[in-house]
Amino acid sequence: MKFSVSVIIPVYNCESYIEKAVMSVLQQPDVIEIVVVNDGSTDATEQILEGLQETNPKIKVYHHENKSNKGRSASRNLGIKKTTGNYIAFIDADDFYLENRFSNDKIIFESDDSIEGVYNAIGVHFYRDASISEKESLKLTSVNKSIKSNNLFEDLLYYKNGHFSIDGLTVKKNIFNKVGYFDESLEVAEDTNLILRMSLKCCLQAGIINQPLAMRGVHHTNVFNNEELYKKNKLKCYESLLFWCVANGISNHKIDTLLNYLWTLRYNQEASLFKNISYWMSVFFKNPRLLLSKLCIKYFPLVRLRKKLF
Repeated sequence: MKFSVSVIIPVYNCESYIEKAVMSVLQQPDVIEIVVVNDGSTDATEQILEGLQETNPKIKVYHHENKSNKGRSASRNLGIKKTTGNYIAFIDADDFYLENRFSNDKIIFESDDSIEGVYNAIGVHFYRDASISEKESLKLTSVNKSIKSNNLFEDLLYYKNGHFSIDGLTVKKNIFNKVGYFDESLEVAEDTNLILRMSLKCCLQAGIINQPLAMRGVHHTNVFNNEELYKKNKLKCYESLLFWCVANGISNHKIDTLLNYLWTLRYNQEASLFKNISYWMSVFFKNPRLLLSKLCIKYFPLVRLRKKLF
């Protein structure tokens, strides 16, 4: 399969950064197109993109119907459907690639046809002031060792050896036939949700994990600064993953691992016993396969709490 990469950039009101993102992709020789989805921007983003399009035919800009704002997931999904390359990568509009972003990915894909995705490290570029400790803590987003594909799900779920970002991921386009698209019901954590789905059904291989191949832009308006938004969507992210696992025939062993993680998230919310019982009954009734399994008993709050207490 020819190594032709389509890079998807969702953008909303990112006039200060979008040109840098696009130009960083244009310098990659394996990229055949940059699919930019303008998610209803109201600043100068559209004018900047129009100017860039005039300079290079690789830049393709799309909008949602009526130029509406639908969020990152819907924008990435539209981008996926518009791509023509055999491989897909992503970059956010306030991030940028470094030189030779795809050189090693190409070697890995060409060495083994069973590999469906390659993940790499990303670094950080501060557009605002930052403390020494913040710079150090965000210095590198990566796993700290190569992980066997069949162990990747549990490793990522529990952050055993770090995690990787979607900016550092390259996948075969047909991977989306296996795992589906981004969950558009999630405002954030949609990339975590998708990566975990990939780790359950696909062969993902570590690429360059000790130095960055892309840089995440950190500034005052980053969405990840919104802790309440992430808190609200975190549980929803893993519930969505659970429902997907059940619908896609993922083994009860893997589902058990996910339920254990979900239980911990829910327990840490310190809800009342009645609310916990109601919550778990709702989860299991929505998933008849689980309702009829031993997992329903194992994770029923009265049983689970009794084991914890005694």
